[in-house]
Amino acid sequence: MSFDHNELTIRCKGIAVVLLKKTEHQCQVLLLKRASSILHDVWCYIGGGIETGEKAWQAALREIQEETGITHVTLYNSNKFDQFYSSIDDFINLAPVFVGFVEEKQDVKLNNEHKEFKWMSFEEASEKVTLPGNDEVLRFIEKHFVKRDPLEWLRVVI
Repeated sequence: MSFDHNELTIRCKGIAVVLLKKTEHQCQVLLLKRASSILHDVWCYIGGGIETGEKAWQAALREIQEETGITHVTLYNSNKFDQFYSSIDDFINLAPVFVGFVEEKQDVKLNNEHKEFKWMSFEEASEKVTLPGNDEVLRFIEKHFVKRDPLEWLRVVI
């Protein structure tokens, strides 16, 4: 008896970024509300594709600037991945998650992909994110980057 097995493709063509700012009393997470047709009205953190010739961390910095206007950020590799399965294309997508620390008084200027933003506590952000799994990423980030000092070897040297 012979069985044919079809392999499921794993793709890594994008990145995700959780932006944080430390205030006097807590660390806050930036969430954005999507305005585009893809994931319309979904609250999420920053995400986007990796362009030809870019490294993942370069895509993270570019997406931060494009989606929020923020140019000064201390970036870390979180050692965590966003993941989802696309039933339309029958593949698993993995995206490395980066953590960016910004200054407390940082201005946010949204591009046309988003219609709202809000700095939130981790508790509020975990309840607000729409996509399954985003809450787990936020809890991971809080544990390893807020409740503990981030490991220096995870810092992206620019």
